[in-house]
Amino acid sequence: MASAAPHVMVLPFPAQGHVTPLMELSHRLVDHGFQVTFVCTEPIHALVLNALRRDDENSDAMPGIRLVSIPDGLADGDDRRDLCKFLDGVSRRIPGYVEELIRETGVKWLVGDANMGLCFEVAKKLGVLVACVWPASGAGLGTLLRVPQLIQDGFFDDKGFPKRTGAFELFPNVPPMYTSHMPWSIDGATEGQEVSFRLVSRNTQATSLAEIVVCNSFLDAETAAFELFPDIVPIGPLCADQELRKPVGQLLPEDTRCLAWLDAHPDSSVVYVAFGSFAVFDPRQFRELAEGLELTGRPFLWVVRPDFTSGGLGKAWFDEFPSRVAGNGNGMVVNWCPQQQVLAHRAVACFVSHCGWNSTMEGVRNGVPILCWPYFVDQFANRSYVCDIWRTGLAVAPGDDGVVTKEEVNTKLEQIIGDQGIAERARVLKDAARRSVSVGGSSYQNFKKFVSLLSE
Repeated sequence: MASAAPHVMVLPFPAQGHVTPLMELSHRLVDHGFQVTFVCTEPIHALVLNALRRDDENSDAMPGIRLVSIPDGLADGDDRRDLCKFLDGVSRRIPGYVEELIRETGVKWLVGDANMGLCFEVAKKLGVLVACVWPASGAGLGTLLRVPQLIQDGFFDDKGFPKRTGAFELFPNVPPMYTSHMPWSIDGATEGQEVSFRLVSRNTQATSLAEIVVCNSFLDAETAAFELFPDIVPIGPLCADQELRKPVGQLLPEDTRCLAWLDAHPDSSVVYVAFGSFAVFDPRQFRELAEGLELTGRPFLWVVRPDFTSGGLGKAWFDEFPSRVAGNGNGMVVNWCPQQQVLAHRAVACFVSHCGWNSTMEGVRNGVPILCWPYFVDQFANRSYVCDIWRTGLAVAPGDDGVVTKEEVNTKLEQIIGDQGIAERARVLKDAARRSVSVGGSSYQNFKKFVSLLSE
C-alpha cells in the first residue's frame, strides 16, 4: 500500500512579504509529494481567499495546500497598521492557537517563518520538529544573530535604541546596516520600539530550536554572508512554478489587464513602479513621483494601492492623472498586479522598487535593473546589495527636505535605462540565479537536502 504523503504545517508571519515566499515554498513542497496545511491569521486568510475567488483561473490552482486560519489576537475594530498593537497581539496570542492546531493536525514538522519564532517553542514542547524559513537576505539574519555583540560593542542599548547614528559595516562585501533601520525600528512611541525589539530578539533566539534554517536567496547573490553564516542555507530564488500560474497568496486582487497592455509595448521600453504592501507616500512625494514618471515620456506601469498615499491629494487630481496618462497611451495605473509575470515580461526595462527582499529577488531572477527607493528596515541594506555590491541598479537621492523630486526621478530613470554596464551585470546575476535553481545548482542541491530532512 502506498504510504500517505508527508504532512507539514507552514506558518508565515501575517504580511504580504512573508506570505508570498512561504506560499512559493509550499507549492515546491507539494511538487515533491508533501501535503501542506498553510496557516494564516483570519484577516490575512480572508484577503487571500478573496483574491483567489476574484481570479477564476486560479481557483483550483492549489492542490495539496489546505488554507487554515487562526485569530490574530486583536479585536475586530483594532488598527492592524498600528505595528506596536499588532506585534503585541501576535506575540501574546498566536503561539496558543498554533499549539491547538498542531495537536489537531498531528503534523511532524512546522515549517515556520523566523518572524514567528515564538511558535517554535510550542512546537518543540509537543515533540514537533521545526524548519525555520528566513524570508529575507542571509545577511539580514546574520546581522540579527550578531545583535548581542552589537549591544556589547555600544551600537545599541539593551532595549534596542541606537547609541550611534549612521551606517555600520559588519563584514566586507555584506551591506552596511543602519542603526535607525533595524527590523525593530518602528515609528511611534518608545514602548512600541521596545515591544518590537523584544519580539525580534526572542524570534532570533528561537531560530536555534530549528533543525535547519533556510532562506530565499542564492549563493552567488550573497557569497560573503553565506561564508560567514554557513548554518543559513540558501534555497532561492523561490518561485512557485515556471509558468507563473500558481497563486502565491496575494492579499489584493490582481489586475491582469496590465499584461495585455505590456504585450502592446516594445521590448525593454516600460518602467514598472511598485512599492510593496506597506510603503505610504505623503501627497507631495506622491505628486513628485507621478509627475516624474510623466516627465520621462516613457510608458510606465504603476501600482498604486488604495492606501498608498496618506490623504490630502485632491481627488480630482488623482482621478484625472490615470485617465490622462492612459489617454495618451503612456501610462497605466493599477491597484495591484501579478508582479512576477510583469517582471518576467520582455517589455519591462526597469523596476522602481522599495527594495523589499521578494521584489529584489524577483527583479534579480528576471535580470531587470532596479531603481531603489527604500522605505524602511532591511530595504536600505537591500539597496546596498543592488547599488554597491551587485551594481545592477541605482538609488534615488532625496533632497534636504527628504523629498525625491520629479527631476530626480526623470534623471535617474534615464541613467539606469541607458547604462549598458548595469544591464549586463543584471543579466549575469540573472543567469547565476537560474543556474542555482537548475539541476545540480547550489540552491537545487540545498532544496533536495531540505526535502529529504522533512521526509524523514
